[in-house]
Amino acid sequence: MNVLVTGGAGFIGSWVTQHLLSADPKTLPDAADINVVVIDNLSNSHMDNLKEVMNHPRFLGLYPVDLADRDVLEWIFSEYEFELCYHLAASISVQKSIDDPYRTFLVDITATANLLEECRKHNTRLVFVSTCMVYAPADDGPIDERHPVQCSSPYAASKLAAEKLVESYNHAYGLWTVTLRPFNTYGPKQGFGSEGGVIARFLWQRLSGKPITVFGDGKQMRDFMYVADCARFIVIAGFKPDINGLTINAGSGKAISIDELARLIAPSEDEIRYVKHPHPRSEKRSLVCDYSLARKLLDWTPTVDLEAGLMLTESWLQHSLMCTEDRGGTGIATVGRAQQPGA
Repeated sequence: MNVLVTGGAGFIGSWVTQHLLSADPKTLPDAADINVVVIDNLSNSHMDNLKEVMNHPRFLGLYPVDLADRDVLEWIFSEYEFELCYHLAASISVQKSIDDPYRTFLVDITATANLLEECRKHNTRLVFVSTCMVYAPADDGPIDERHPVQCSSPYAASKLAAEKLVESYNHAYGLWTVTLRPFNTYGPKQGFGSEGGVIARFLWQRLSGKPITVFGDGKQMRDFMYVADCARFIVIAGFKPDINGLTINAGSGKAISIDELARLIAPSEDEIRYVKHPHPRSEKRSLVCDYSLARKLLDWTPTVDLEAGLMLTESWLQHSLMCTEDRGGTGIATVGRAQQPGA
């Protein structure tokens, strides 16, 4: 079977791609028959993220194109006749969505609409990866799928709008779909600059000898899930036919404040700096996951705790920083065996 991963060169997408190609047939019966194609315009990702799979016999290649290009998208679907699509391509920055909301809507809504049309025409099952940012804050405990939504940023609004588009195709056309809402995901391959996740940013600051900068008062409560657990959750969802039409959460189920996280990572409390939050009105004070539904329907539970995940992420980051210095900040430019349409 041919499987498409959009955003497959990104942080989570590259882990999904790798998991699809390395899954144990005992846990994923169709694993040995999965061929993978990636579409990624590389706007917030890198080809290096796929270097482990570039020569895999079932990796059919990377198309560095945009989902807004409907002609190219139509050609790719006709060429491969995908049975399943994992849709992770998105504009993920809250701050960028505030600065340029139209661009976020174009990437997260219009591109999803284009993809849905191809999935409809080819009867391709769709796993849509949304975000926990669509939820309203919860002061009384973990969030399950019935919790109210609240869009505090154009990013959250665009993801919720895309969710509704997916839902409409499920109802109107009978297209098999599932929507996933991962909570804060971290780990190797995540960006560690200003657009990266807070764990990657804190670790990068410590390794670079910089102060750990906490936005606001640090009392925000978060649920951090290691990326390998997230990728496994996403992949499993595509092979469970009885979850058609559902929305499912995934997270660790454990809360930690950003202040506590900073104290875990900082060499000393003297190295922590509290700075003005860049978008305080869009900040959620508490986002902690109830993943009971994923455990029940997917037999999924997280396996990597925060302490182990921090060690794995720090090890990768140290290596990444050394490699970046060695190659002068440049990356590897290769697209595997994929050809451009018309080539």
